[in-house]
Amino acid sequence: MTGKVFTFDAFALDPTHRLLRRGDRDIELRPKSFDVLCFLLGNSGRVVSKDELFKAVWPDVTVTDESLTRCVSDIRLALGDVEQRIIKTVPKRGYLVAVAVSNGGPAELSVTDAPSVVRRPDLSESPSVAVLPFSNLSGDAAQEYLSDGITEDIINGLSYFSDLSVIARNSSFSYKGRAIDVRQVGQQLGVRYLVEGSVRRTGDRIRITAQLVDAQTGIRRWTERFDRALGDVFAIQDEITQSIVRIVVAHVGNAEVQRISRKPPSSWNAYDLMMQGDQRQRELEQSWNAQLLSETRKLFAEGLRVDPENARICAKLAHTYVRGYSDPALLDCGNPATLKTGYELAVKAVGLEPTLPAARTQLGWAYCWMKEPDAAIREFEKASALNPNFMDFPFPATLVYAGEPARSLEILRAYFRLDPFYPPQLHAIHGHALYMLERYEDALTALRECIRRGPHVAIGELWLAATLVRLGQQAAAIDMAAGVLRRLPHLTQKRWPALLIYRNPRHAEHVAEALRAAGIH
Repeated sequence: MTGKVFTFDAFALDPTHRLLRRGDRDIELRPKSFDVLCFLLGNSGRVVSKDELFKAVWPDVTVTDESLTRCVSDIRLALGDVEQRIIKTVPKRGYLVAVAVSNGGPAELSVTDAPSVVRRPDLSESPSVAVLPFSNLSGDAAQEYLSDGITEDIINGLSYFSDLSVIARNSSFSYKGRAIDVRQVGQQLGVRYLVEGSVRRTGDRIRITAQLVDAQTGIRRWTERFDRALGDVFAIQDEITQSIVRIVVAHVGNAEVQRISRKPPSSWNAYDLMMQGDQRQRELEQSWNAQLLSETRKLFAEGLRVDPENARICAKLAHTYVRGYSDPALLDCGNPATLKTGYELAVKAVGLEPTLPAARTQLGWAYCWMKEPDAAIREFEKASALNPNFMDFPFPATLVYAGEPARSLEILRAYFRLDPFYPPQLHAIHGHALYMLERYEDALTALRECIRRGPHVAIGELWLAATLVRLGQQAAAIDMAAGVLRRLPHLTQKRWPALLIYRNPRHAEHVAEALRAAGIH
């Protein structure tokens, strides 16, 4: 393959210089996704098995099917191939390049041969880091939330630095509990550095160890052990974060350094409650069990009672109320009092810490459901300005409701880049945006992927039912809707406020009409 350029459909791929282009536009792919595409193109015209791909792309390394599935999803997203016109999945056999491929010319895409082509760097070519889950060495599985919470706080702290690309928590935590090869993880996530560590809690003492590893060479660049009284955990985290940043980003401006020194919670008890709430929240996102929302809310509420000036806990508590109002799977869905409480808590969080992106995002999410899309978008944009690496799903979701699905797709592409293992909800939002653009076949693929990865994501099921109606698959739509109603018998269009917040009433009817045809009235 070296020295040749593959041309296929509207694309050209240069394996030597690792360039993928469509016309005069460069297209980004993570390193392993690029390798998978190269191998598939080099074996076009036949079905390539998963085993072949594993041996070619991950030689001498054991990886799960999920790694390959992610790469293929990345490729399809980059090629706009959500309908599998270019790369087809052949059930129980593998993958097939279903378009003509030519590999007869020299490497025209070489930067040397074509000076006008500027290759976009991937994350590994700029200061970039992934923080892997810190190990819990306390000997008590019940303390797992503590090591997870400290890991997440370090991710959040690092992400405040605009000169540093930080892989999202969801992707980093996909390696939890697994033996890893640092070079392999660096390639999979597209980062230059990895942070690893452990947490041991004994009585009122805590020991945190952390190390920074060069993912390209495997060399340990920095290591430190922090053995302190439990109440000093906030200072320890700031110290770890600052040490890593000094090594990874040599010229961080004074303003960025000041941002990381945000006010910590005033008591260990409040912080402990917040981390327990975070753990319940993560379980909720995996299972969509309504009981877990109640447990999450209670933990955050108790944390805020202990530390009433804590903006982070206040913003997290606000989310539980806005979620309660907006989620069709919850009995509180559509209750105005629930939304009012969420809004008031979000306002309080912003008042406590105006530079906290999470607070701005929760206020924006509340504004969205209050039918104030312009105010919502302003808050999301403020959050992005405060921290370019901050990611949360409400921004692209709100853009769809505001009548800007194309912009939503742009934001989603950025999210996919920083979070290679993004949660299934983003597939639902992706499908929603494509539906509103009347790209129903594309929406179908995205929404089916949402259901595959998150079988109980209600919004994915509802938008999938509407999409099936638009594609003339009435029986499948009715079957999908019936399954939702069996699980959520309380659900009606009147109780689901999502149909009330579209900026353009015609857009709301575009969804409502299809849902009625599917059997949801």
